[in-house]
Amino acid sequence: MQRRTFLIGTATGLALAAGPQLASAAPATSAATVDSLEALQAAIDRARPGSRIVLADGTYTVPTGRPLTIRNKRGTRHAPITIAARTPGGVVLNGEQSFVLQGSAHITLSGFSFRQRSTLDLPPDCSHIRLTRNDFQLADIEGLHWLMVRADDSEIDHNHFHGKSTLGIYLGIEGAGEAEMAQRVHVHRNHFSDHSFTGSNGGEPIRLGVSPRALSSAHAVVEYNLFERANGDPEAISVKSSDNTIRYNTVRDSVGGIVLRHGNRNRVEGNYLLNGTEGVRIYGDDHVIVNNHLAGLKGRALVIGSGSERDHLPGETPEARRGNDAPDRVLIAYNTLVNNQGTLSGESHRPHEPRDVTIADNLFVADTGELVAMANTVRFTWSGNLLWGAAPDGNIPAAGGTRIDPKLVPDRAGILRPAANSPAINAGTLRRPRITHDIDGQPRGRHRDVGADEYSRWTPRRGPLTRADVGPRAR
Repeated sequence: MQRRTFLIGTATGLALAAGPQLASAAPATSAATVDSLEALQAAIDRARPGSRIVLADGTYTVPTGRPLTIRNKRGTRHAPITIAARTPGGVVLNGEQSFVLQGSAHITLSGFSFRQRSTLDLPPDCSHIRLTRNDFQLADIEGLHWLMVRADDSEIDHNHFHGKSTLGIYLGIEGAGEAEMAQRVHVHRNHFSDHSFTGSNGGEPIRLGVSPRALSSAHAVVEYNLFERANGDPEAISVKSSDNTIRYNTVRDSVGGIVLRHGNRNRVEGNYLLNGTEGVRIYGDDHVIVNNHLAGLKGRALVIGSGSERDHLPGETPEARRGNDAPDRVLIAYNTLVNNQGTLSGESHRPHEPRDVTIADNLFVADTGELVAMANTVRFTWSGNLLWGAAPDGNIPAAGGTRIDPKLVPDRAGILRPAANSPAINAGTLRRPRITHDIDGQPRGRHRDVGADEYSRWTPRRGPLTRADVGPRAR
């Protein structure tokens, strides 16, 4: 939630002061194995498209002022330059910095245990940088952000980020200048765990943008990531940019939830938020929130926020941009909210109410609080929602839902799903836009069920993630 300047050692500029080295266009055909940082740097300097450089396992201290420099090295889509540990996690890199990149593309860094004391930065003059199967546990320094991605088409996958107790985020995605966003960043199959910062904000596992970049489209995809004990901020995934997709993630036993804090046209689909505190909170316009399962949350499961501003606009003051943009034209459909302390709620402490929101074909089940506790709303459309439990309906319009037992039964993972005789089956009312698949990846067909799960006798294609599904050793 809080914007912080990421920390990078002053040695970066010294390391990049020398002239460029241009990679040969001829692809390399064999791997080079090295056993020292000096030999690693020499191999990087000689690298061509297709080069694979392997560093022997061990603990290495990168000298202050002499980071491992990847300058003007350009692999290709089919022949990237790969720099890897001999075994995943087998190379530990200590020191002020590890790798410093400049003007490079199609570079893969794989299998390292990063323990450095400054931010690992993927700068905007690079592109197609992949970090895969690494372990991130940088120095636990106040205000230190661990990984900052500003390079277009970067891929962050199968990594483990863990063990931070101070202010600072695990992964930030920004861009060049003050307002741009890196394009098409793909974050998948990572494990984010054990962020225990106790402040009110500033310890997000993922922060996708900052308020000055809210109106910039990033087209990022954050999917199939597992968050456990993400307790450093109420926002485990904090979205502060536009046109992103947040899907198929699992947030378990965490304070943080998924928050569309700034930006427009984001899609939140098919996520599990289980046995934590916060759920999904929405600000901004034209979002789609579908097929999510929120269960056992001690806080508010789904919040349609209010705004200090009606809309964020180009040229507004920094103070206005930091404020909340009232939600307009948001679709909330086919979600399952079950056994949460708060189910669906609004906010009343800001002047601008949400408008033109559609809430259709959701399952609201709880025994505490009110199922619907909205504040001021304008032109809301309610249809096809099913409500059940000891909690009263609240202020949902009478025509917006039906009180009936949805007959939910737990599966092997404890996820409540409709039984074969559930009234949720084929009870969907939403016609446009068509939501073609459910949370499990199963087709919804012509007659759609209410809630996140479309009843089927077939084995689901996906479900809540476990540690076996993510991180350096996952398949």
